[in-house]
Amino acid sequence: MLMKNIIYNIIGNKYNRHRTADRRIVNAIECLLELPEESIIADIGAGTGNYSNALADLGFKVIAVEPSLEMRKQTVHNNNVIWLDGTAESIPLLDNSVDGVVVVLAIHHFLSLRKTVIEFSRICPDGPIVIFTFDPRECEDFWFKEYFPDIWQQAFNLFPPISDLARSIAKQGQWSVEVQEFLLPIDLSDRFMAVGWNKPELYLDAQVRNSMSGFALADSIVVKSGIQRLEKDLESGLWDNEFGDLRQRINFDAGYRFVRFKSGEDTRA
Repeated sequence: MLMKNIIYNIIGNKYNRHRTADRRIVNAIECLLELPEESIIADIGAGTGNYSNALADLGFKVIAVEPSLEMRKQTVHNNNVIWLDGTAESIPLLDNSVDGVVVVLAIHHFLSLRKTVIEFSRICPDGPIVIFTFDPRECEDFWFKEYFPDIWQQAFNLFPPISDLARSIAKQGQWSVEVQEFLLPIDLSDRFMAVGWNKPELYLDAQVRNSMSGFALADSIVVKSGIQRLEKDLESGLWDNEFGDLRQRINFDAGYRFVRFKSGEDTRA
């Protein structure tokens, strides 16, 4: 995870300002976990701990595992969260030591899915494992690709198809799987890459972009070109002529999905 750890050491600065836990994502994770208060949850690839803290505030005991020092430096203390320096491929926890595992927009940063699933199976043999992730193939037609085609294509390279991911993890861990869509609302507080689906002006803010790994991984010249074009089209009204109907919508399917793995359930993927 070295390269991606370095990326997060770079973009981690002021990450908390724009990447706050969204209550609807937290509520969905809680429902999918189906665990009582005081259960021990491992948050793998926890970042700065926004979702770790949110889950802890619901009464869970959370073990946050994160390799990036820059991310861990920005954590907010919570009595119900314990922090560990570790990777998904080598989780510093004992066998069968947690009641559930969560991964929030981090699975694409793990270097080995096979090793990750082995670790999940080791620390939480029966699940539940709840992963919140993204598949651009499931997205509605999104104007973003017109301005940032390289970043959009990069997403196809980083994120495997949801169906492939679900089958691969379920088979490796001998779990059944459930997939749920998450439609992006207009007031999403966690500003990940598709947050500006109906507010393109958000992408003009360099600090917002700097908290998104897609922009961090992209060539600066490519980003600058797309931003200049977007800014020009917003000023001229061209963007609104082409895509302005999105401003009237209350949600958008950008391809974000929850995937839950658990033993002893019917497969619904």
